[in-house]
Amino acid sequence: MDTTRTGGQGAQRRGRRVMMTDGEVDAFLREQRTCRVATVSPDGRPHVGALWFAWDGTSLWLYSITRSRRWSDLRKDPRISVVVDAGEEYGELRGVELSGTAVFVGEAPRTGEPCPELEEAERIFPRKNFGIEEMPHDGRHAWIRLTPDAIVSWDFRKL
Repeated sequence: MDTTRTGGQGAQRRGRRVMMTDGEVDAFLREQRTCRVATVSPDGRPHVGALWFAWDGTSLWLYSITRSRRWSDLRKDPRISVVVDAGEEYGELRGVELSGTAVFVGEAPRTGEPCPELEEAERIFPRKNFGIEEMPHDGRHAWIRLTPDAIVSWDFRKL
């Protein structure tokens, strides 16, 4: 809910008031597990799907099935938006929207070949999502990195 884009000075003041600090965004992305990934299909329609992720403090790492619609969409059009959110009641809602260009990293599908660029993501992801130390490779998934061009955040607990 990017209230800063809805227009009007009241909306802008409210938007600034509910924005997370950089530290809050970082902590939130490190603790959450599930995101919603939006891609653009060849016919221009959006496609949204849920996915687990890892945040390294700079980039969001998505471990996607390579035969998915998401993967196919991003191969044709790398524009991507991701939302990570939490909260049940209105006053608890908080989240982060990250947008930019998807970059494919490592072999596809991932088999575990050495790739220094993936070391941090493959250290964070299995601990966070599986409770294990070593990244499992099933020959069906591969990595997509989103280093966001834009980040929008909200935390309605600040209202």
